[in-house]
Amino acid sequence: MSEVNKPAEEEIRWYVVNTYSGHENRVKENLERRVESMGIQDNLLRIIVAEEEDIEIKNGKQVSKMRNLFPGYIFVEMRMTDEAWYVVRNTPGVTGFIGSSGGGAKPFPVSPSEMDSILRRLGQSDAKIVVDFTVGDTVKILSGPFIGMEGRISSMNDQTQVASVLTMLFGRETPTDIAYTDLVKVDEEGE
Repeated sequence: MSEVNKPAEEEIRWYVVNTYSGHENRVKENLERRVESMGIQDNLLRIIVAEEEDIEIKNGKQVSKMRNLFPGYIFVEMRMTDEAWYVVRNTPGVTGFIGSSGGGAKPFPVSPSEMDSILRRLGQSDAKIVVDFTVGDTVKILSGPFIGMEGRISSMNDQTQVASVLTMLFGRETPTDIAYTDLVKVDEEGE
């Protein structure tokens, strides 16, 4: 079968795997070991437990603790081949896939926009926002404490997708870091 005509089921997509709650990291480790030992790295690419760091103050000390955003679930980026599907389903601690009707039916993948939202929250997004502004352009801030204010872009960080915008605060130009998604270019032709 040629590369051009390969079936859609062999696309690399994200899937949600159901695990025993509290065992997500153990399942991730088990799955990573199985992928390595069975040599299917080309079909199972990334395995993510969606965790965020919570910082608490206890007895005057700062304590950080990881909090699972989706208890009982892990996210697997994979090519849904019969072999990869079998390996994931039969990993200790896995109870099944979300989006599978059972009876041998393969699961539906997570939509790219939903998965990108989760990855972005975890700081692992691959998607880059395409913007129509650049350093020196005037932009309007769409949300947050500076909503409605305009400023000039002094620098842009494509890695973090954040621009430094010079806004007028208390009569001074003040740099403020704003996410690309919260900015829109101001059309200056009318001035």
